[in-house]
Amino acid sequence: MDGYPFVLPYQVRISDINYGGHVANSAVLDFFQEARIAFLRQLGGFTELAIGDGCGLILPEAQLFYRAEMFHGDLLEIGVRLRESQRSAVVLEYRIERQGTLTAEGSTVLVAFDYGARKPRRLPAAFVERIRCLQAAAEEGSPFP
Repeated sequence: MDGYPFVLPYQVRISDINYGGHVANSAVLDFFQEARIAFLRQLGGFTELAIGDGCGLILPEAQLFYRAEMFHGDLLEIGVRLRESQRSAVVLEYRIERQGTLTAEGSTVLVAFDYGARKPRRLPAAFVERIRCLQAAAEEGSPFP
């Protein structure tokens, strides 16, 4: 998937289907989360609850654009890439394709969050370093580090 250094294969399950017989919008957000979890793990063994220095990530904003129907059994590819990183947040973009055809796309804002103190905080240095490596590799057209 061009421009997306990380791609997760996914097969649509029956639980992803709504009353209209196609993938529900809410399921697409679940697809984004599945890909994000795998992306974070590949990025450096991170999880949504542990990105270093005692903090995790919290998702205050998500955008979803449903471009084409998806059906039970469809084999999808879910691409993840970094759009930007800020002092305490990262923005990830997602693209879902079925056999090269765009079916959905969107983005999420992820804020560093100290779950113990219940407040946002700065992104940990090790996480920022891995994100910077990813940005540099993407700009050079290199594969996911």
